[in-house]
Amino acid sequence: MYNPLRKLSNWYFSKRALPYWAVLLMDSLIVYGMGLFAHQQFFGALKVLEDFAPLSGMLLLYLLFYCVGFRVFNTYAGILRYSSFTDLMRVGGAVLVAFSLSYAVHFIQLKYIPELYPLTGREIIVTALGSTLLMWVLRVLVKTVYESTGVNSGAKRVYIYGVRDGGIGLAKSIRVEKPMRFKLCGFISDEGHYGNKLLQGVKVHPLASDILERMRREDVEVLLVSPRKTRDFLANKKFQDELIDAGVRIYFVPSSADWTNSPESSARHLRPINIEDLLARDVIEVDLESVRTMLAGRRVLITGSAGSIGSEIVRQVAAFAPARMVLIDQAETPQHDLRLAMAQDFPDVEAETIVASVCEAGRMEDIFRSFRPEYVFHAAAYKHVPMMEDNPAESVRNNVYGTKVLADLAVKYGTSKFVMISTDKAVNPTNVMGCSKRICEIYVQSLDKAVKEGRVPGTTQFVTTRFGNVLGSNGSVIPLFRKQIAAGGPITVTHPDIIRYFMLIPEACKLVLEAGTKGNGGEIFVFDMGESVRIADLARRMIKLSGAKNVEIRFTGLREGEKLYEEVLNDAETSKPTFHKKIWIASVREYDYAAVADGLERLFEVSTRYDAMEIVRQMKCMVPEYKSRNSKYEILDENTEKE
Repeated sequence: MYNPLRKLSNWYFSKRALPYWAVLLMDSLIVYGMGLFAHQQFFGALKVLEDFAPLSGMLLLYLLFYCVGFRVFNTYAGILRYSSFTDLMRVGGAVLVAFSLSYAVHFIQLKYIPELYPLTGREIIVTALGSTLLMWVLRVLVKTVYESTGVNSGAKRVYIYGVRDGGIGLAKSIRVEKPMRFKLCGFISDEGHYGNKLLQGVKVHPLASDILERMRREDVEVLLVSPRKTRDFLANKKFQDELIDAGVRIYFVPSSADWTNSPESSARHLRPINIEDLLARDVIEVDLESVRTMLAGRRVLITGSAGSIGSEIVRQVAAFAPARMVLIDQAETPQHDLRLAMAQDFPDVEAETIVASVCEAGRMEDIFRSFRPEYVFHAAAYKHVPMMEDNPAESVRNNVYGTKVLADLAVKYGTSKFVMISTDKAVNPTNVMGCSKRICEIYVQSLDKAVKEGRVPGTTQFVTTRFGNVLGSNGSVIPLFRKQIAAGGPITVTHPDIIRYFMLIPEACKLVLEAGTKGNGGEIFVFDMGESVRIADLARRMIKLSGAKNVEIRFTGLREGEKLYEEVLNDAETSKPTFHKKIWIASVREYDYAAVADGLERLFEVSTRYDAMEIVRQMKCMVPEYKSRNSKYEILDENTEKE
C-alpha cells in the first residue's frame, strides 16, 4: 500500500540535510500562521477573512524582524534531525530579538503611523510564544521520528558508563551518527547521587550488583565507556570480568584520540576494547624533559630499529629533535617501512636507515667511524626461545658477538652512553636465548668497570635495562592468539599455570630512555612490571572479548627452554631505588673484564664449529646459574652435578 508519509520520511532521511532555505521557509510559515491564529483568537475568523490583505501585509513586516533574528542566531543552518538543546536555545534567542523589534515598531506605528493596520500587543506576545513552541516542536518531532524509524533499526542497544560531560557528550554523539550504530537505553553511574534519575530521556542506573541482570532484561548488548571515565573503568577489574563473562561488548574512546563533547566527535573514535587495553596499567609518568635535554641535538644510533621495541625507541627519540639518527636492522622490508614512516612523521630529522647485521664488525666500524654516535640504543637481538634452543651458534653470534662488537666500537669512538636492552629471561636463565642475554649483560658491565678503572681507555658509560614481555610485540602471544581466534581456534597455550609479566611498548621504551640517559654506567635497571598474568586466563578473556563461540584452548606442553614464570631479579640479587619509582637498580655480581673477555673468545671459537652441546656447555661455564628446562641440554646439568 502506498504510504506518502513514509516515502517523504525515507526521502528526507536519505539526504544529508534539508537546504537552508527550506528550514527558513518552514520557520517563516510557522510565524505567519501563528500570527493569523493569534488574530483569529482575539477577533474571530470572520475578521481575519475581512482584513486578510492588510493583516497579511503587517504580518509580513513583522516576519522581517523574525528573519533578522533567524539570521543573527543562524537557526536555519542546523540539521533538524540532529537538533540539540543548543539549537532550541538559538530559536529562543531569535524569537526574543524579533519580539523586541516587533514591540518597538508596534509603539512607533501607534504614535506616528496609526493609519496602518494595527496589531495589538497581545497578538505580538501570542505570536512570539506560539512560534517558539511550534519551532521547538518541529525540531523535536523530526529528531524523534529520525531516531525511531528504520534508519536505526540495526543499531545495538547500549548503556553508557559515566554521566556528566563525557557521558552526555557521548550520548549526543551516538545519536547524530549516520548510520546510527547505537541506541541509547540507559546510563550507569558509580556516583550514588545520580542513580535512578533521568538523563537524555533515559534512566541512570547505579553501579550495583543487579546491573548485569538489568542489562540482560533490556537486551543491552554493548557498554560504551565515557571518555571521562575510561581510567576508572579500566581500574574496575571485577566489573570488566562480569561484563566479559556475560558476553557484553565494550567500546571506549582511546586516550590518544582527539575528541570533544560536540556531536559526531567522540562516537567517531569509539572502538571495541581489546586485551591490551584491559592489561594496561596506570600511565607511567616519565621525566621526558630531562631526556629531551640529553638527546636534543645529539647523534643517536639505534640497532634493531625495525623491531617492535626498536621502532618505538626510534619514534620517541625522533620527537626530541636529535641532530642525526642512524637506524640499523637486517630486516629489509620492515626497515623500508620505518624509512617511509620517518620521512612522513619526522621530515626534519636527519635519519639514515641501514640494512646490516650487527655481527659484521667491518661494516659496524665503518658506521661508527663516519657517524661518531654519542648515544647508542642496542635493541637488536634474536629473542624467540625455541628457535635459539635449536640454533645456539646463531644466538651466540647475533646476541653476544654483536653486542661485543658494538660495545667495543662505542669505547673506541667515544660514545657517551651505550644502552643495552635485556630481558627478564636473563635472570636464572633456563634457555639459550636468556643465557645469551645474561652474557651480554656481564660483558657490558665488566667493560664499564674496566673503563672506569682505567684498564680500558675510554669514557663510555654502559647501562643495561631489563624487562619482560611487551604487549603486541612481534612474536608475543597476543597477536598469535588473535590469529587463532580469527581462524576459529584452537588457541594453543603451553601450560595451564604459565604466567608472564607484560608492559606496553611505549611505556617500556620511555623507561628505557629515562634509565638509559640518567644512568651513570654499570647499572642493570629493572622495571616494575606490575602484576603477572596467567596466560590461560588471558586466552579466555580474549575469546570472550572477541565474541567468538566454541573456540577451545589446547594445552601443548612447555616448549624447550621455557619455564612457568619469569623473574626480574636473580635470587641472590637485591634492588635499590632510583630517580623513578618504577625503576630499580639490580645489585648483581661483578665480573673481571679480562676473565670475561677470555671466556667470550672461547665461546666464539666453539660457536664456529656449530656443535650445539659444546656451545651450550661453554655458556653454562660463563653463567653457572643457567639451568636448562624442558631441553635436550639438561643432560649437561646432570653431568655437572655428578662431577
